[in-house]
Amino acid sequence: MLSPLVATLGVVAVAMSVATSALVRWASHARTGLSAGAALFLLAMMAAMFGGAVLYFHDPGTASLVQGLWVASLVMSLSVLPLFFLFVRDARQRLATGTVAPLGRLAPYFAIAVALVLANELLMGWAFTLAAGGSLGAGGGLAGAGALLVGIVASPWFLFTMALEMALTAFLLRERLPDGLQVILYAQAAIMFLSPTALPGSLWRDVAIYGASAGMIALVVYLMEYLYRHRELNGLQARYTVRLLGVYALMMAGLFLWLRYGSVALFALSVVAEMVLYFEAVLGPERFRSGPPFAWLEHAHWAFALMLNVFLAELFMGALLDVAAEPGVYGPAFPARALSGPWPTALGHAVSNGFWFTALVTGSTWFLLMMGLEMGALVVLKLRESKSLENRIRLGLLLASYAGFAVFFPSLYYRMLWPGAPAGPAVPFLGWSMGIGSAQLAPTLFGAVFGTYLVTGVLATLFGRRAICSVFCTAPLMFQGTTIDAMKSFNRTAPVGRHYLSSRLSKTYAATTSVVMASLVVASVVSYLDAVGRLSLYVDGVDPTVFLFSLYFGVVWYVMFVAIPYAGTYNCVTMGWCYTGTIAQAFQRVGFYRLKVRDIEVCRACTTVDCARGCPVGLTDMPGHFRRTGEYRSSKCCGVGDCAEACPYGNLYLADVRHWIARRLGRPLAPRRGPRLPVVPAATGPKPAAAPTSPVTPPVGTQGARGGAGTRLHEATEVEPRAPAPSL
Repeated sequence: MLSPLVATLGVVAVAMSVATSALVRWASHARTGLSAGAALFLLAMMAAMFGGAVLYFHDPGTASLVQGLWVASLVMSLSVLPLFFLFVRDARQRLATGTVAPLGRLAPYFAIAVALVLANELLMGWAFTLAAGGSLGAGGGLAGAGALLVGIVASPWFLFTMALEMALTAFLLRERLPDGLQVILYAQAAIMFLSPTALPGSLWRDVAIYGASAGMIALVVYLMEYLYRHRELNGLQARYTVRLLGVYALMMAGLFLWLRYGSVALFALSVVAEMVLYFEAVLGPERFRSGPPFAWLEHAHWAFALMLNVFLAELFMGALLDVAAEPGVYGPAFPARALSGPWPTALGHAVSNGFWFTALVTGSTWFLLMMGLEMGALVVLKLRESKSLENRIRLGLLLASYAGFAVFFPSLYYRMLWPGAPAGPAVPFLGWSMGIGSAQLAPTLFGAVFGTYLVTGVLATLFGRRAICSVFCTAPLMFQGTTIDAMKSFNRTAPVGRHYLSSRLSKTYAATTSVVMASLVVASVVSYLDAVGRLSLYVDGVDPTVFLFSLYFGVVWYVMFVAIPYAGTYNCVTMGWCYTGTIAQAFQRVGFYRLKVRDIEVCRACTTVDCARGCPVGLTDMPGHFRRTGEYRSSKCCGVGDCAEACPYGNLYLADVRHWIARRLGRPLAPRRGPRLPVVPAATGPKPAAAPTSPVTPPVGTQGARGGAGTRLHEATEVEPRAPAPSL
């Protein structure tokens, strides 16, 4: 039960929150120097009042009461002088011209207002903590001041009061806030309220951690979907989004350090940063409606900052959930090599700690579950938009496969079978992206590993690598949600991604694949020999296949995922560094899978090349193959099916063993029909040098290396000098 004193202080804190929110609304509406000065004056008066209260509650007595009153009176007296001069200036202007000059530079005014709001919150939190009998950091100097600040910010009087003020301010300014920003501000208030440091005890800690994590997941999904629906943003809105996600990455890191090591300093810093960001936004909400448009898909650096901040927030949120849910499993597992000694040693230990921390978290149940909820929500939204029944079924299988192969089997099921075996990525065969070796368990489970590769080969032969790269693997869940899928435009514009366009296997691709496959074979052999006692060769103290799995799929995969704005989507496929995909690719080359068209004349008349634009792998040469042979076969094609959905004429479909069997039985599976010819009106202009033999005349520009008329898609109609694939 709350004591009468704490209850009274709570009522006062709520009243002060309402008053502060009203003053912030006033400051936000201020358009003249006098109105702005009046808002700042009232904020300064509140700060002076709380400052005087701090002096009194720090050492209650008559002397401290007098000192508090003097300090409050002095601040109020000094702050009224600028207000008086502003009043005189505005009165003279009104008498001389009949009008008052509008408020000039807004940036200094906003900075002072935010500083005063922050001072109010800090002083109120300090005063109420002392009044309730609490203690804060002590000591002199800079360290003592820092400890005091951290103690105030981590207290319930600061966090709960700030959350209430944020929610009230957003409500009072709701008519001036854009819809998207209003949702974000309410979410910020809710996450601020769910601060685990606010109250003692494990119950509040757990409720706050899981509640704040759920709020973060929902906010990330909302932001990503908002970006998908709004390809052009206001410039300030774009900056606010990236900064907010950066603050939340800092906050999640701070909460992890608090829960794991007891340090609350980084969390307190992130709270202050979020508060400053919040009130800077609400003081000038009109700025989010004006300004030049910002097409975020044309700004790789901004998109990279977005992806990096989202991943860092997810990484530390995953670590936080790991320690909160299973402290006995993950707490001792986090690396903690000493960062002391000569600088090369300290640097090496820091790199090792960062590597294994990232690999352990990204391979953990809670991280994968959290990523599945975030990215899975975007896949569900794409599923609702999909026009193809086959694609909707594939996306549903994708979600089910992720739940089974990424979360249930490698974590829950694995622990039920082998409760005493090592956790995390120590047994790589249980993940879909596995090595041949299996650490200490290799001799007994070699059959399971071999069987997994056999299943992979059979599925890739019958249905193409899409059975792996678009269903069973964890990658498609990350790549095929609405927002990330929209980033496939970076395949054609990114400085690295555009060098991997089309189905050609470049020298860089061949070198990357060779290195990756060679490392897999060597590590697997060494792992097996280690397991049977023939060798004792380890990498950074772990089995070679464990290290390799952790490197490729615990670290490199996420580095490349964040680097989508520079490398393009599905870069594990386009660049050839995923050894599981490479193995599936080899079977696809001799299997049944390919892309086919119903009517080759439709493709010859088409000038949209939408199929190539829709491809998330950047296979820009497919239109040329369709016009030449009526089908397309590439070992890079991962069977997402966006090309078929993008075709405006329903002329394209994905063929596999089902179609081969149907034709042999005399019952071909007919794909969806599109509109009749003429597909696109023939473009006016000079005639081609040689008229085609087709009865439908292709418009000018539909043949050649540059693609159809009116498009700049790189190599849109390029035809590779290869023999056509045999018809199935």
